[in-house]
Amino acid sequence: MATSVETKLANSNLSASVRKTFLSAEREFSLDVAFVAAPGFTILFGASGSGKTTLLDCVAGLTTPNAGRIAVGERVLFDAETHENIPVAKRRVGYVLQDLALFPHLTVVRNTEYGLAHLPRATRKERAAAMLHEFRIDHMRQQRPAEISGGERQRVALARALVTDPCVLLLDEPLAALDGATKAKIIDDLRHWNEAHRIPILYVTHNREEVLALGERVLVMEQGRIIAQGTPHEVLSAPLQETVAQLAGFENIFDAAVWLVHEDRGTITCRLSADKPGQFVLLETPLIRAEMGSRVRIGIRAGDILLAVVKPEGLSARNVIAGQIISVERRDMIVSARVDCGITMEVHLTLAARDALHLAAGRDVWLVIKTHSCHLMRGSSSQFPVLGSQ
Repeated sequence: MATSVETKLANSNLSASVRKTFLSAEREFSLDVAFVAAPGFTILFGASGSGKTTLLDCVAGLTTPNAGRIAVGERVLFDAETHENIPVAKRRVGYVLQDLALFPHLTVVRNTEYGLAHLPRATRKERAAAMLHEFRIDHMRQQRPAEISGGERQRVALARALVTDPCVLLLDEPLAALDGATKAKIIDDLRHWNEAHRIPILYVTHNREEVLALGERVLVMEQGRIIAQGTPHEVLSAPLQETVAQLAGFENIFDAAVWLVHEDRGTITCRLSADKPGQFVLLETPLIRAEMGSRVRIGIRAGDILLAVVKPEGLSARNVIAGQIISVERRDMIVSARVDCGITMEVHLTLAARDALHLAAGRDVWLVIKTHSCHLMRGSSSQFPVLGSQ
C-alpha cells in the first residue's frame, strides 16, 4: 500500500499521496490516499480500522510508507523516489494521541517543556509559561497528571504539542473521553490558537457532532481509501455512499427499486420490499437519472421522521405510511421507537412527544416523511447519478 503527503509551513497546505501495505496472519491492509489539507481543521472521519491513525503515523514519521511523498509546503518530509525521510524529531509535527502519553512523574510545566530540551532554559520557561496561560492551566503548573482532571490533562497534552511551534498538528481522537461541556471549551481554545498560527490540523474522530463543530473540510476513509471529501455539510447532509450515510447518522437504510418517474414534479417513487413476502412499501424521493426498475439504496435519518397517532391530512409531505409500534426505548434524552410499516423503521422523538402521544408497543401510528428526507445512495453495485451531483 502506498501513502504520500505533502505539507507546507505555516499558512501553507499539507498535501499527501501515500501508500502502505501491512501483512499479518489475519489480513492484509493497504493504505492508498492522496489529499491536500489547507491551514485549519481537516477531519479524518471513518470507522475503526479504516486507516486514519496509520495515515497520521505516516505524516509523523512513525510509519514509513512503501511509496509516495509527504511535504509541508516546499519542505519535503518523505519522498520514496528521492529516498528523503526526515527523522521524527526533526519533522516539526505535533502529535496528540488518545491516551495523551503524559509523563506521570513530571509536573505540568515539565511535561510542557519536554520537547524544548534543545533550547536555553530561559527560552523554555518563557515559551512553556505562554502556552500554559493560553490553554488556561498555568495555575496548576506544579501538579502532576494524576492530580488533575481529564480535561486538564488534555490541555497539557495540547500545550506540550504546540509549544514546539509545529508546522502540522495531528490529533487522534483527543477528546473522545471528555464530556460535552469540557470538549466544547477545549475546542474553542484550540480554534482560537489556530486563528493566530494557521497550520494544517488533521483531526481524527468518530463523532459526527465534532465533525460539524470543528471541520472546515472532512475526508471520509474506508478500508484505507478516501471515499468522500468536502465540507461537513456537503459530505454528511446528503451522502452518496452508504458507508458515509452510516457514519453520518442515517439509521434507516433500505434496498429499493425505481417504481415510477415523475419528471414534471422532480421526484421518483421507489418500491421497498417489505418484510413479509408479496408486500411492499412505496416512498417518493428526489429525482435521479435512473430507469424504472433500477436498484437503489435509500437512507432516512430517524430524527427526520414525524410520527402521528391519527392519520394526518393536508400535508406537504409526500409520504404518509401506516404502521404499528414494535418497541419504545429511552436513550438519554431521546426516545427511539421501532415501527413496523411493512419494513421496520427507527424514529427518534423527544420525551415530551412520547408522553403526549402515549406511545407504547402495539400502538397504531402513521409515519410522515418528506421527500427530501429520503437520500438516494450508491450501493456496492448501483452507480446512478443524482441530479445536480458532481
